Amino acid sequence: MSSRIHAAVLGLLCSTAHAAPPADTVYRNGYVYTVDAKDSVHQALAVRAGRIVYVGGNDGAKALTGKATRVIDLHGRMLMPGLIDAHMHPQSGGSRLLNCSLDYVPLTVPQFQARIQACLDRDKAAGPDRWLVVVNWFQQGMLPEGVATSAATLDALQTSRPVIVRSSFGHSVQLNAKGIAVAGIRRDTPDPAGGRIVRDAQGDATGLLEDAAQDLAMNLLPPLTEAENLAASAAALEAMRRQGITTFLDAYTDPETMTAFTQLQREGKLTARAHFAVLIDPDKGGTVAELLKQRRQFDQGPTRVAPSLQVRHAKLFMDGVIAAPAFTGAMLEPYLVDRGTADRPDWQSGPSNGPPSYFTKEALNSTLAELARAQIDPHIHADGDRAVRESLDAIETLRATARGKDVRPVLAHDEIVAPADYGRFAKLDATAVLSFQWAKPAPDTVGALRDFMGPARYAIVEPQALLLHAGARIAYGSDWPVDPLDIWFALKVGVTRTAAPDAGKDYAGRLTSQPGMPRAAVLRAITLNAAYTLRQETSTGSLEVGKLADLIVLDRNVLTIPAEEIADVKVLQTVVGGKVVYQAEKLSGSR
Repeated sequence: MSSRIHAAVLGLLCSTAHAAPPADTVYRNGYVYTVDAKDSVHQALAVRAGRIVYVGGNDGAKALTGKATRVIDLHGRMLMPGLIDAHMHPQSGGSRLLNCSLDYVPLTVPQFQARIQACLDRDKAAGPDRWLVVVNWFQQGMLPEGVATSAATLDALQTSRPVIVRSSFGHSVQLNAKGIAVAGIRRDTPDPAGGRIVRDAQGDATGLLEDAAQDLAMNLLPPLTEAENLAASAAALEAMRRQGITTFLDAYTDPETMTAFTQLQREGKLTARAHFAVLIDPDKGGTVAELLKQRRQFDQGPTRVAPSLQVRHAKLFMDGVIAAPAFTGAMLEPYLVDRGTADRPDWQSGPSNGPPSYFTKEALNSTLAELARAQIDPHIHADGDRAVRESLDAIETLRATARGKDVRPVLAHDEIVAPADYGRFAKLDATAVLSFQWAKPAPDTVGALRDFMGPARYAIVEPQALLLHAGARIAYGSDWPVDPLDIWFALKVGVTRTAAPDAGKDYAGRLTSQPGMPRAAVLRAITLNAAYTLRQETSTGSLEVGKLADLIVLDRNVLTIPAEEIADVKVLQTVVGGKVVYQAEKLSGSR
C-alpha cells in the first residue's frame, strides 16, 4: 500500500513539473553564486517573465526547457546577482563624460594648466562671458605633494573667460580672477553657512571655495538643457550596464535629473532600477515638504519587472571631507598642524577640528522624526568621526520613537569612526555605505591624511573590516564621479586594501595594518545589503526563486582568482528583469 502511495505522489510531482510552463531563458553549466542566506552555489538558473523560476542543478533546469527556451551554456563561468550601487551621482557622472575633464590624474601645476588650456583652445568659439567648466580634478593628488592652487594658477592661461575647476571629491572648486569677480566675491563677502571662502594672508579670496561656498559660483552656471540632461542620463546608464550595475541610488538629485530619467523610462531606455534621494537643507530650500512634492511627481510605485523610478530617500550632509586641503570633516579631536620645519617636522594638535556639524542636534533630531513620519529613509553624509557620532546619537533618539523603529538609516562614507562607535551601527541597525576604492595608499589617503591625523587615528581610517567585524551591515556605494566608475577595481581594493600595480612605489603595499574584507562580504555589500538600504531586498540582491531576474555573467570567478585580479573582471552580460541590457560577447546558446 505504501509503495502505491509513494508511486502516486511521485507521479503527481512529475506531472506537476511537466505542467510547469517552459522558461524563457535557462543558464546551465555555470557557477551560480546566489548570495542567499547560505551563499549557495548551483549549476543552473531559469528565468520566466522577468523572474527567477529555478535555481539548482542542470537536470532540474532541463525540465523547464522548451522549444522556444534560450539555453545559455556558461561553460563554468560565474553568474551572480546584478550589482546595486547604493550611493552614486549618475547625472553628474554622465555629464562629466561630456565635459572638459582632468580624468582624476595626479598633475603638476604646469600639467594642470596645459590640460585646461587645451580645452580652451578646442572651444575658441565661446564668448568671453561663457564659463569653462573643468571636471574630475584630483585636487588631493596635485604634485608635488601639498602644492596649492589659487586664482593665479588659472590666470596664467590664455583666456578672458571665467573658469571653474571642480574637484572630483565634489567639495571644492577653484576659480580664476574673472570667476571670482563674476561670482561677486569680495574681501568682505562672508562665508556662507556650511561653507568656506579660502583667503590668503591679506584676506583676499584665492578662488578656492569649499562645500556650500561653491554655490556662489555653481549657481551662476547655465543649467543643462533638456537634451544635455537626456544625454548625461543615457551616458550614465551605458556606463552602469557595462559595469554590471542593475540598480542605483542617486544620492543627491534634482527635478531635472528625475525628469530626464523619467523620459528615458517612458522610451523604454531605462536599463537600471532608479532610486533617488532628495536633499534636505532648509538653507537651500530643501525641506521635507519639498521632498514629498517631488515624490508625488516622480515616484512610480512598487518595484516591478521593468525598471522604474522610486523617490524614497532624503540626503542630509553632516560635514564635508576629512582630507587636506579641505579639512571640512567634523572631527572629535583637532587636525594636526606642522609646527616644525621641512627638515624637522613637528606635528601637533591644531586649532581646528573641522566645521560645526551642518545640522545642529535639535535640527537633526526634528528632521529625522519628520522623515520617519513621512516614511522616508535618511541617507546621511558623515565623513569625520564627530559627524558619525552625532548622526548615530540622532538615530538612537529616533529609534526610541514608534515611527523611528521602521526607518532604515544609512551613514555614507564613514572614513573615520571612533572605535567606541563601531558596535553602534549594528545595535541601531544603521547601514554603513562605504566606497571601498578609498581604502588604498594614494595621495588622498597618504599625503592628504596621514600626518594630519597622527598615527593612532590614521591606523583606523577607512574602517571597512573593523565595522564589519563589529557586526555592522556594510553596503557599497561608488560615489561616482568622485572616482571613475570602476566597480571591480573598487571591490579588489575592498579585499586587498592595495592600489593599482602602476600607482608607483610611494603607494605600494596595503593601507594601514587593517585587514581587508572577505570576498563574500564584499559581494554581499554590493548586492543584498545594498538592496536592503533601498527596501528592495525581497525583489533583488540575490538569486532566489520568485525574485526579479537581475543578474550578471562574468568572465572569471571572483571567489577563486588571485585577489589582485578582481580588478580585471569583465562583465559579459547584464540582465535586468530578464531582459539583456548589455552583452560584451556572444554567449553560446540555442533556441
